[in-house]
Amino acid sequence: MALTVKDLEVLQQHCPDYRMELVNGEIIVMSPSGYESDEVALEVGAQLRNWVRPRRLGRVTGSSAGFILPNSDTRAPNVSFVQAERLRRSPRSFAEVTPDLTVEVKSPTDSIAGLRRKIDDFLSLGTKVGILINPEKEWVEIRRSGQNAIVLHNGDVITVPELLPGWEVKVEDLWSPTFD
Repeated sequence: MALTVKDLEVLQQHCPDYRMELVNGEIIVMSPSGYESDEVALEVGAQLRNWVRPRRLGRVTGSSAGFILPNSDTRAPNVSFVQAERLRRSPRSFAEVTPDLTVEVKSPTDSIAGLRRKIDDFLSLGTKVGILINPEKEWVEIRRSGQNAIVLHNGDVITVPELLPGWEVKVEDLWSPTFD
């Protein structure tokens, strides 16, 4: 029996401390991310929000914001952006829209292949840009539907001109600082 968004909502109410996604009719309990990967995800989210909000370009959310997708899955990227004209008001529950930008940050328990599949699923459903970040190896991969991925390293600059004109972030600015 395939589970539905309603089943996910009920389970989420009973187990509020767990992050869950609905994928192909099955509920997947997401493990907590590693400290470093969450710090990197927060940094990306902060960089996005600090650019988006004053320009009123749209909404930036973290890993607790779920999206009901056209294929009936409910997924939650580590960071997402939805353009203002596509989501005029924040919904109280899951957003019934595909984000324009999704960001996944590899944690110690994630596989690169699994994260690429998740981003590619979003792209196939209408997401314009997916970003995969690997803090351990210090690289960023920018994915767009029908195009080859672009891999960036320290010294490179992340841009997403089709969604965020003028937004730039140096790759090395994403990594967790070291305090000596």
